[in-house]
Amino acid sequence: MSNALKTFTNGILKENPTFVLVLGMCPTLATTTSAINGMSMGLATLFVLVCSNIVISLLKNLIPDKVRIPAFIVVIATFVTLVQLLMQAYLPAIYDVLGLFIPLIVVNCIVLGRAEAFAAKNSVGLSALDGIGMGLGFTLALTLLGAIRELLGTGAIFGWQVYNDSFAALIFVLAPGAFIALAYMMAVVNKLQKK
Repeated sequence: MSNALKTFTNGILKENPTFVLVLGMCPTLATTTSAINGMSMGLATLFVLVCSNIVISLLKNLIPDKVRIPAFIVVIATFVTLVQLLMQAYLPAIYDVLGLFIPLIVVNCIVLGRAEAFAAKNSVGLSALDGIGMGLGFTLALTLLGAIRELLGTGAIFGWQVYNDSFAALIFVLAPGAFIALAYMMAVVNKLQKK
């Protein structure tokens, strides 16, 4: 497998930020009450990951070691602010639901971790692929977790009613349901990876 393809697929399968590395649990558990919320948070993080990885890779030789982490945070915060303003302007309903969790992307350990571990040491192309792979893996995990929680908790998926909500288990749209659903999903991924 080529280095570029391996870099791209690592975040989706082998090193999925949610199910394997167990990173970014705060937005994972808090924003996945529905599939659309999970997907929106994942896409926002994907955008920040790709853009910050590219910029950090471009600037890696210009940033002194003493200010490396603060510089990375400034770059990441710039793209988070851009996402926040765009969502506030064009997707106000989703912005209202995700609210505080959008600015918290700045300190999301997935984004800062990939900047430090990958973008600061690799080429722009590989850094972009790493951001896309990790971002897609995070987006898929959040969307899947949100879809399962929404389906079990409300009887709907992406807002479309699948079965009567009187049969739904409300716990799945509450905080304990997030932990339960995530635990089962992590167990399944762990089992599949051992095969």
